[in-house]
Amino acid sequence: MVRKAYTKDDIRRMIAEENVEFLRLQFSDVFGTIKNVEVPVSQLEKVLDNNLMFDGSSIEGFVRIEESDMYLYPDLSTFMIFPWATDLHGGKVARLIADIYTADREPFAGDPRSNLKRVLQQMTEDGFKSFNIGTEPEFFLFKLDEHGNPTMNLNDKGGYFDLAPLDLGENTRREIVLEMEKMGFEVEAAHHEVAPGQHEVDFKYADALDAADNIQTFKLIVKTIARKHGMYATFMPKPISGINGNGMHTNMSLFTEDGNAFFDEAGELQLSKTAYNFLGGILDHAANFTAITNPTVNSFKRLTPGFEAPVYVAWSGSNRSPMVRVPASRGNSTRLELRSVDPTANPYLAFAAILAAGLDGIERELEPTHAVDRNIYLMDEGERKRAGITDLPDTLLAAVNDLDEDETIKAALGSHMSRTFVDAKRLEYQAYRQEVSQWELDTYLEQY
Repeated sequence: MVRKAYTKDDIRRMIAEENVEFLRLQFSDVFGTIKNVEVPVSQLEKVLDNNLMFDGSSIEGFVRIEESDMYLYPDLSTFMIFPWATDLHGGKVARLIADIYTADREPFAGDPRSNLKRVLQQMTEDGFKSFNIGTEPEFFLFKLDEHGNPTMNLNDKGGYFDLAPLDLGENTRREIVLEMEKMGFEVEAAHHEVAPGQHEVDFKYADALDAADNIQTFKLIVKTIARKHGMYATFMPKPISGINGNGMHTNMSLFTEDGNAFFDEAGELQLSKTAYNFLGGILDHAANFTAITNPTVNSFKRLTPGFEAPVYVAWSGSNRSPMVRVPASRGNSTRLELRSVDPTANPYLAFAAILAAGLDGIERELEPTHAVDRNIYLMDEGERKRAGITDLPDTLLAAVNDLDEDETIKAALGSHMSRTFVDAKRLEYQAYRQEVSQWELDTYLEQY
């Protein structure tokens, strides 16, 4: 998605030409939930002058009620007119993504987007120009009932790369792609995924901030178009037992003014020392950033053997069972693919944590363990131990506890958000523990 350097006059002109009647100021909370404040176009000047206020105490993880007044500072380059959003009079709705500022006009420490900017600034101080990210988010399509509520009935029985009539989501997926292109995305591929009812749309990489904005916009597009077709789209990591879950493989590379810092034609696998050290940092902090990249109880139902999701901290130049893979492309396309991330992750926090882990590896010159070029799922515990392969956390609580011990990753989130996140996720896990599941009833009720 090409970001444009819009001026205030550009936005005034487009709003007038396109009959825009409402403006949505969009932002994300600590947990990645998209929020927005919608105002009539009569408030445009207030928006453009960074004078639109909202009650921050109403957003979970933001501020206390006595600190509630906050400002929304729109990023003018994110201006976008929704092609589907019209009111009864034919007026359109436009979107601006905003950063959050305090009443004192300071960047808010609990704003994930501003926080990612802070970590990216640290990256530039280390001599890098950009952190490029390309993601592969997956989602399921479920049918809606007669009342418009989601059911657990999948929309098809298709498999990987299947076509209609097996892939009954083809028309929905095609319209998602068309709407994305209208909104400036460069879509590279769209296809049915492995599981029935599961889909993937891949769009062009971008620098980390743009990539995070794009993911949030993508989720909004997918859910909106799916409902238009009588279906519900979910990015939940494991909505159905026994089949593959939703991942969001994250491809990444660091660039300097001279090009891709991960590429070295003379290096082993044509990877540079920077790439190996970055990889070393990823592996070293993997267990500790998992709570950020896999932030729900359900995330750990996906991270189990047998369904293509990684379970072990390892890497390979070709094998797809480790957590990190090095895709075959080289030159400016040289990259690392982190396969553990799922689409419930707040992309702003996830990219900040991953980048901090990699930069720490560069700073400490961490060397990764040896590449694992065989199927890890077929190795026994002794073989994994001898190969230096460790396990990812197997519950949200274990992942949060690991996060709470890692000062590098917590610093990447900032003290406000790291404490908010850790406290909230421990409460979430406690609430989960108190629930009795259908599995427990089916297994134990009659047995005991």
